Amino acid sequence: MKDAAKRRKSELYSHLKTAIMTLELRPGADLDETQLSESFSLSRTPLREVFRQLAGDGYVDLRENRGARVSEMSHTTLRDFFLAAPMIYGAVLQLAAKNARSTQIEALKKAQEDFKSALRHGSGADRTMANNLFHEITGEMADNIYLLPSFRRLLIDHARIGMTFYRPQNPTMVENLSEASLQHDAIIAAIETGDETQAGRLAVEHWNLSRDQIELFVMPAALDMPLGSIARQTPA
Repeated sequence: MKDAAKRRKSELYSHLKTAIMTLELRPGADLDETQLSESFSLSRTPLREVFRQLAGDGYVDLRENRGARVSEMSHTTLRDFFLAAPMIYGAVLQLAAKNARSTQIEALKKAQEDFKSALRHGSGADRTMANNLFHEITGEMADNIYLLPSFRRLLIDHARIGMTFYRPQNPTMVENLSEASLQHDAIIAAIETGDETQAGRLAVEHWNLSRDQIELFVMPAALDMPLGSIARQTPA
């Protein structure tokens, strides 16, 4: 019984994480406790334990007497995102090159193969989540208790506001996806050889590749409307 409940809690966490990062659940959306409880055969107590875990990781906000909702995206968070992203990515990849273990490098290579497969055959959501897994592993490699929470929070919004990058609408965007994959390969090589300088340089290049497309999605005209409206304009 306990193992089954633990498994269902893990499935709920994974379901909500993916739904939030791929905009299936929009920023600010309320979570339906009754529906989720029924769908995952969980009582309210374990359900709320999952909500607390998601809140701790930055996916949802908990409101007293009002339930949980998907974490918001505001003008302030977008500004902070663009300021912090290149610095955090750079620090993570440099530390990954310094601290990565062989088992983690193998996991990163496997994640890259999954990313390439998603590029060939997957949806925009599949590509987003495959890319996210690749970067989550680099965060684990960095092994820094101060940096990792910030990096994980950054990845949530990078996935949400970067969904258009993984839904290419023109040949240039398709080329950018291919370049992103090549950069992943180069990142793996730098980490495997322990080249911290090269890893940091690649972090900046990798961020720059997606930054311009993300900026087209959210700035400047998009910032004249609420973030919920921005999310709803993501191409299908």
